Amino acid sequence: MSEPAGPGSVLELRLGRVAHGGHVVARHEGRVVFVRHGIPGELVRAVLTEAEPEGKFWRADVVEVLEPSEHRREHVWDLADSLRAHAAGTLPVGGAEFGHIGLGEQRALKAAVVREQLERLAGLDWDPVVEAVPVGAGPAAGDADGLAWRTRCSFDVTPDGRLAMHAHRSDALIPVTRMPLATEEVNALRLWELDLRGIERVEVAAPASGSAPLAVFTLAEGVPPARLTEVLADLDPAVSASALAPGERTPLTVRGRGAVGEDVLGHHYTVTGEGFWQIHRRAPETLVGAVLEALDGVLAPGAQVADLYAGAGLFTAPLAAAVGPAGHVLSVEGAPGTSRDARRTFKRQPEVAVVQGRVERVLRQHGGAGSFDAVVLDPPRAGAGKEVVRQLVETAPQAIAYVACDPASFARDVGLFRKAGWRLERLRAFDLYPQTHHVETVGLLLPPGR
Repeated sequence: MSEPAGPGSVLELRLGRVAHGGHVVARHEGRVVFVRHGIPGELVRAVLTEAEPEGKFWRADVVEVLEPSEHRREHVWDLADSLRAHAAGTLPVGGAEFGHIGLGEQRALKAAVVREQLERLAGLDWDPVVEAVPVGAGPAAGDADGLAWRTRCSFDVTPDGRLAMHAHRSDALIPVTRMPLATEEVNALRLWELDLRGIERVEVAAPASGSAPLAVFTLAEGVPPARLTEVLADLDPAVSASALAPGERTPLTVRGRGAVGEDVLGHHYTVTGEGFWQIHRRAPETLVGAVLEALDGVLAPGAQVADLYAGAGLFTAPLAAAVGPAGHVLSVEGAPGTSRDARRTFKRQPEVAVVQGRVERVLRQHGGAGSFDAVVLDPPRAGAGKEVVRQLVETAPQAIAYVACDPASFARDVGLFRKAGWRLERLRAFDLYPQTHHVETVGLLLPPGR
């Protein structure tokens, strides 16, 4: 009798369909196994990473490919390559779990996930196409390799002061050097050459607009600020820097501006170390274009609009331009730091009201039937949820442009709108995160009678 499988056991598996979250589905003796670093149809050997005896499902990483897919290629980042990492006795870093798959097939798999979620959670039969988003600008811009698109990166630090990233669902830290998904401006900082002892975390932003980068350093407990001064002595002096003490949420500017400038389609934004901004260098203009396209015919001078989960106001600015001084834009964001960024950007625009707080609470105060002609809904990964959907249905705008970074929560919310008689009129999907399983969608929701 063979020993029962458990963490560390290696199984031979035939991989099935793609699943939400960056996995493909396999079965072992009737149990579902979610496998990373594989491709549907492959025969592989996979090591179990999570395998509770009574668990509903197990998790595994591919460590050897016995029958490869025609779409398999050499991984774009050796540190994220499961085959190399496990052969060396380590774990792959997270953040490039599709890097072994050709870009065309990556997009086909993402489209399959969006399709499956809409069918399962919203009862919709939809056949989406995931659109490529070039990294560069101009007619010659291409995306042949799907690299160098991240303008923002977050890193951890090993106990001996080396720049690092986590393995997926693990506390293991893997030292990193050049990151292929990051822009050259991020890699040019050469953060991996710094002695980061006393630092717990480093976050860096190198704006697509070309303004000076910003690095935010989180200090370890009990480490004096003077330690950061030593670190900054070896960092390019053109880089602005902020420090975040343990338990604090607001970074303290220690060098430069403590913020970066972003320019999108003629609008300028200021984003601090606390603020949120899209990480693909072409994401802001791509999403703004898709939202304005979706709301064409509803946005007009004098219109009343809500920008919910507005962040630093990426959509607020073009919405305000569309409705003009006679219109009004309510820009709502829950994170205090990000909301401060928006207030700074729109302080001289009386047609914009920036409100910090939970969307549900703000809608109770400012919503109601007929309050808005149009709504832009851009929630975090968890989605808008039942209460926000209920309030928006009661408010009854003419159209909602829903920007989503998670197909499952988006499909769940679309299902809630459909139960209230709304319909999904249009859907676009964008590959704003090449080499990962993530996909961004922009949907147009219309109420009954429109």
